[in-house]
Amino acid sequence: MKKLFTNFRGDLFGGITAGIVALPLALAFGVSSGLGPSAGLYGAIFISFFAALFGGTNTQISGPTAPMTAVSMVVIAGIVALNDGDLEKALPAILLVFLLAGLMQIGLGLLGIGKYIRYIPYPVVSGFMTAIGVIILVTQILPSIGYYPKDDTAFVAGFKPEAEEIILSNILKEETGEGILVLENFQETIDRANEVTEEQILKEAKTLANTEASGVIGALKVLPRALQNINWLELILALSTIAIIYGFKKITILIPSALVALIVVSSVAFGFGLNYRPIEKIPGGFPIPNLNMFSQFELGAITPYIFTALTLALLGAIDSLLTSVVADNMTKTKHQPNKELIGQGVGNSIAAIFGGLPGAGATIRTVVNINAGGKTKLSGMIAGVLLLLILLALGPIASQIPAAVLAGILVTVGIGVMDYKGLKAIPFLPKDAKIGPFKFSSEVVIMLVVLVLSSVWNLVYAVGVGLIIASLLFMKKMGDLTAERSDVKTLKKEKGWADEKDFPESLKEEIFIKHLKGPLFFGSTNDFQNLANQIPRTASTVIIRMGRMQYLDQSGLYTLEDVLLDLKKENINVFFVGVLKQPRYMMERVNIIPHLVPDTHIFKNFSECLAYLKDNVAHDLEDRKEIKYQELV
Repeated sequence: MKKLFTNFRGDLFGGITAGIVALPLALAFGVSSGLGPSAGLYGAIFISFFAALFGGTNTQISGPTAPMTAVSMVVIAGIVALNDGDLEKALPAILLVFLLAGLMQIGLGLLGIGKYIRYIPYPVVSGFMTAIGVIILVTQILPSIGYYPKDDTAFVAGFKPEAEEIILSNILKEETGEGILVLENFQETIDRANEVTEEQILKEAKTLANTEASGVIGALKVLPRALQNINWLELILALSTIAIIYGFKKITILIPSALVALIVVSSVAFGFGLNYRPIEKIPGGFPIPNLNMFSQFELGAITPYIFTALTLALLGAIDSLLTSVVADNMTKTKHQPNKELIGQGVGNSIAAIFGGLPGAGATIRTVVNINAGGKTKLSGMIAGVLLLLILLALGPIASQIPAAVLAGILVTVGIGVMDYKGLKAIPFLPKDAKIGPFKFSSEVVIMLVVLVLSSVWNLVYAVGVGLIIASLLFMKKMGDLTAERSDVKTLKKEKGWADEKDFPESLKEEIFIKHLKGPLFFGSTNDFQNLANQIPRTASTVIIRMGRMQYLDQSGLYTLEDVLLDLKKENINVFFVGVLKQPRYMMERVNIIPHLVPDTHIFKNFSECLAYLKDNVAHDLEDRKEIKYQELV
């Protein structure tokens, strides 16, 4: 505990500065998610405090981030749609998914998964981050120009027939659940249908209109209509916000430009009594736990989102640990990855209970904290407390912020979150793959696939597809590389290793050496399987050098067994040299050793093998040559 106060002054300034930077972003992410500004603020408060308290990176500032919000939008939109567009009805299931993601992060930390996160390929991360930027940019076009589909009377009217159909379908489902035989009693159905009000139909139609205009594809579909209904005041407010954010950075970076834009534009809009659209009302008072998520728990409501919760957990882990690396580089310290995951999981779990958005370590806020003097966990905790005080003291005032201002802030976030480093590298990456006459870069393909699928289809599935493609291409490359380095050739054709220079010339035509220079796994078994066919009939012995074969999987094991059986049928002896621990263990499990290759044919190094060959095999070869000579005579 004493360590928390060793740098109190620096941590105080760092935490206050980071909290101020977090405020406009938290509000904007909350609005963007569909849960409202309070959800973003609650997430920032609890994640910042508890992730700092229990985490493994002293200077990390956590809270809602662009990637986490983008995935959360998928969860929220999906569950709301399943609940007839009623957010209040859907909220327990939404928060339960967020809680599950937090608990998964704690589990990942306890299992020690933190150190493995770094193995996710860069093209997958690059494509995903750029897609996040595209999603935010495109989806914020509509609020930036003041167009809201559910408020467009003509647009909503087009969904009324479908709304009536859905309501009637729900009535029939209710009757089926109650055991009413509708074919024998239509009157009950008619009576219930007559009770449906125009208000209910309109509410359902608005939900359908919102769903139709959601996401990148939906926003692009309604964009022509939106451009015909521009609210010029909202557009001016959004553009002014964007201009201040980028312009103020040229004056100074000591004061957060997003906060300046928020205060200036909101003050002007409110002070002059402009007829703008404000954000949703932020509830006053201390956040209250949403216990309905437990009392109304239904497993079926969250089952379809378990994989999404895992994606949230993994994404938050990646986001946080990448930020931890940045913090390490700036402070010359070393974070604890598994402890950091536990801290993030605790923060997200508590935030979910209080109705907050999930989040992760935020790079910009962390950098601001360090530059302002933050050095210990106290800075992150102070940032959370500051946001809580702002909520308690300024909640009603914050409710007057124009929605267009937050849309403008999000536009700059979308532009900033894109991976320009990866995009700039596209023309220069080597074309290492080929389909027919066309050559292309496999890494560019992975990045573009993830980018496109994330933008127009599904963030969760896109990452999965990207990982599968990256894994398959990696295995293909490794298999090709292993096969290329491990061709079977006579010593006269293949350049031998340094310890093979004294190999007798008289043995080179009948003794072949196989150099295994990498793992023998399912990606390289196809070429290795042709080993027996590549060895000419003049061979009597094959030496397989395994000193550089560090790994043997089950596919490689059975392929090796098949090759040895083929060689045995041809009466070709096999010797192993330099067998490492893991491959030997695998071969002993299926009796390759000692059934196919006895212990007497296994040597620690090539010199021992060569001595054995000179003493035993060489005499046999001389005898065979003598027999052949006599047969010819």
